This record gives sequence, structure tokens and C-alpha cells, in this order.
Amino acid sequence: MIDLHAHTSESDGTFSPAELVNLAGAVGLEALAVTDHDTLSGFDQARPFAREIGLDLVCGIEMSTRYEGRSVHLLGYFLEGDPGPDFRHWILGLQQSRRARNRKLLAKLQANGVTIPWDELERTGGPLPGRPHIARLMVEHGFVDSIRAAFDEFLDESACCYVARDEAPFADAIDRIRMAGGISSLPHPGRVSRDSAEICEIAKGMKAMGLMAIEVCHSDHSPAEVSFYANLAEQLGLGMSGGTDFHGATKPEIELGTGRSGNVCVSLSTLEKLRLLHESRLPKNP
Repeated sequence: MIDLHAHTSESDGTFSPAELVNLAGAVGLEALAVTDHDTLSGFDQARPFAREIGLDLVCGIEMSTRYEGRSVHLLGYFLEGDPGPDFRHWILGLQQSRRARNRKLLAKLQANGVTIPWDELERTGGPLPGRPHIARLMVEHGFVDSIRAAFDEFLDESACCYVARDEAPFADAIDRIRMAGGISSLPHPGRVSRDSAEICEIAKGMKAMGLMAIEVCHSDHSPAEVSFYANLAEQLGLGMSGGTDFHGATKPEIELGTGRSGNVCVSLSTLEKLRLLHESRLPKNP
């Protein structure tokens, strides 16, 4: 059993990198990908702990991008053992965009009677706080009854205080991952579109831009959806990835390795096939 989609407290998860690795060992994972939002810090910190317990740790990242006018996440895997300064410098811009959005969100919330101090968000949200951290503080301060209510009433795209991010163009993000030696995968494709014909066309367009895989197994996916995305990947000649999208207490119903009520089961062969796909795209030595 493996998990190729998990977050630490270096982005919007609640487990520190060390705690996440220890949990992976405790639940018997053979491999784990740390895929924090817009940062490699969680992976960097997790490496020594993974070596200590013999866990196969995959370097990953999840980024927010813009594809044909819509916000779409993108996973990057196998970024070279120590991703170079060019890629790390580029993601600093993504981090700055995230912080700028947070300031605008807090200003909108305050205009709607919800005051969350910036220093408190930084103190409780870690290096890269996001909307889940803001939602938790809204619950703690008594502005809403639950994190779900915070999103429904204030933070979701259709809510009164939503602020869009300045997101990297999808094609640019794919190129950045490729230049850093990695491969790209579309996570939770059902969040891009619930229409099967539309997601097929979108995936074709993304493949033309260099997309190399689709996240087939995910905590959002039913067995029928897993089958659909697996067939789609096969039809388009794309690889398959899979993971729970673990966040710890931010999404307590999702368990590392098994997802929501045990609906995720990703085998080691998934990682092996992804590695073969990755190796097939690497420059060949003369």
C-alpha cells in the first residue's frame, strides 16, 4: 500500500513532516509522496525521517494553475533528487501569490464583520497558511459553527469573501515540472469537471500541453469513477497516480493510505509504473 498525495504542516496539513512519515510507517505504507502546496519544504524535512525507517519517499508538489479560465491543481512527481534553484525560485513566486491572496481574504472578511488578525493566521497556519487555516480560526473565534460553514458562507468560490489567486498558466507549470526533471499528474479530476465528455476533452488538451498522468484513485472517487479515470488514462496513453489527499485534522475523515472510509487502495505497482514513465522521458546517455 502506498500514498502519492499527502500534505504536511508546511502547507495546509496539520501533521509535521516527521509526524507524517511516522504515521506512514505506523500504517504500513511502502511509499509516500509529500505533495505540499507550492513548497518543497515538507519533503525536504521529511527525507531524514523517511531514511531512518526505510520508507520510499517521493518528491512531489501540488500547484494551483489556470487552465482555460478555470482554476486547476497540478501534481509534480520525481522532481530531481534536490530540485534546482531555478524551480525553487519559481515556486517562491507562487508562495508570494498565496500570501497576497490571504491578505485580501482577511480584508474582505473584516468588511463582512469577521476579524482574523494576520499575525494570528501566521502563528497558527505555519509557513504557508491557506483557506483551511482561516476557516479554523473563524470557528475558534465563534464566527461560524464549522469549517464547512466557513467555506459555504465566506470562503468558497461562490461565497461573499472569495478571492481568486494569481495562478500560473497550466502549460507553464507543466514545463517547469519537466525542466526540473519531473512528471505531471492531474489530481482529483472530478473537481475540474463532473461531466464525463467534458473531462475527456479537457484531459486531451492537457496531454497536448505535456500532462503525463491522471490521479485515478482519490478520496473523492467512487469505484465507478476510479474505473472511468483508469479507462480514460489508458485511452489517452497517460500514466496513473493515486493518493488520499491526506491533510490530517483539516480533513479528519480522510485517513493516510486508505482515504475516506477505506475507498483508496493504491498498490506499489502504480509507483513502479510511474517511475518507468518518468525514466522513459529522461534524456538518454550517449
